[in-house]
Amino acid sequence: MQTTAEPASVALPGQPTLARKGMMRLPMVPKLAYRNLFHDRLGLIVTVVGIVFSVVLVAVQFGLYLGSENRIAAMFDHAEGDLWVVPLGTKSFDDPAMLSGRERHGVLSTPGVASVQELAVGFVNWRKPKGGSTAALLVGSDVTQGISLPWNVTEGSASALAAPSAVAVDSTYFQELGVGGLGDRAEVNNMEVTVHAVTKGIRSFTTLPYVFTTLATGRTLLGASADQSSYTLVKAAPGTAVEELRSALAKRLPDAEILTHAEFRKRSLDYWLFETGAGAALIAGAVLGIIVGMVIVAQTLYASTKDHLNEFATLRALGASAGYINKVILIQAILSAVIGYVLGMALSLLVIWAAEDSTLLIVMTPHLALMLLALTVGMCVLAAICAIFKVIRIDPAVVFSR
Repeated sequence: MQTTAEPASVALPGQPTLARKGMMRLPMVPKLAYRNLFHDRLGLIVTVVGIVFSVVLVAVQFGLYLGSENRIAAMFDHAEGDLWVVPLGTKSFDDPAMLSGRERHGVLSTPGVASVQELAVGFVNWRKPKGGSTAALLVGSDVTQGISLPWNVTEGSASALAAPSAVAVDSTYFQELGVGGLGDRAEVNNMEVTVHAVTKGIRSFTTLPYVFTTLATGRTLLGASADQSSYTLVKAAPGTAVEELRSALAKRLPDAEILTHAEFRKRSLDYWLFETGAGAALIAGAVLGIIVGMVIVAQTLYASTKDHLNEFATLRALGASAGYINKVILIQAILSAVIGYVLGMALSLLVIWAAEDSTLLIVMTPHLALMLLALTVGMCVLAAICAIFKVIRIDPAVVFSR
């Protein structure tokens, strides 16, 4: 039985042999893949459209997921504290209730505590100046102690909230709140308030507008007592172990729950993204985009390969190995991936730019862009495997039977 690898001297007149190493293999593989890809323009367009659709869908879905994370965690990222004292059963920051009111003194009397901040958070009824009302989430904090709430102030200042009945609202919600800027008045729980500061980009995951004010005004508007708060933020003194301080506070405050900053942040993210099903829906949409893109690319590459079976058989008869042809198909898939990725990212960035001033927050990060590139190339390479399975079964004798 005779076995051969690749013929060593099959060549066209004036051309080097296919098997001659270093002469033809490296430059000819991408050249052949390029010509094969662009020869069928309609097939190329279908392939690229499928990849672009997949890239845009995955980018938008994952961008919405990251944007949702940013909105849910925004309050945590701008509040300073190592530990949170929260009412028992609190699921997230946007699920507020009032503590009993004795927590501050219990925390301050605990060794290892450097400072304490309180937040009064609750749902309120915002009555528009020209009629109508809407729900809002009121956040009262001590603006004099640098808790960084609110942030991104574009008009007025956070310190201006110290004025009686002063509030800060975000420009995104002007239409929903029925206001247009500084000096506008409205009613919160039947009490008149005045806009003294305007922020930009502070939007909630629940779509309810955030309304910021001082701790004292917040307590008044929410009908809470002078010592009540929704959350108590505790900052540990230098050299104090946070877990030890947490255990000490848990003993002193049996009617409240003591969470680390990371725990409360993660609990809020898990609640809104997974317990409510919102995050699962976004991830499912992204997976659907990958599947759709892979199916379209696989079908197109398979059809293209099938249409060129005679050409591939000719190459095999001239001495090209199965690995050589497989490289052609893989490079063809990678070229398709790069073209589709570039166009898909351009369209995705356009969508993100268009949604910048809307209530939707779509985030694109360098890590997400690299992940999309890896997903696109991987998707196309996996799709090319279907075509490769067809090619490796080619009988070189087919070319002589035509």
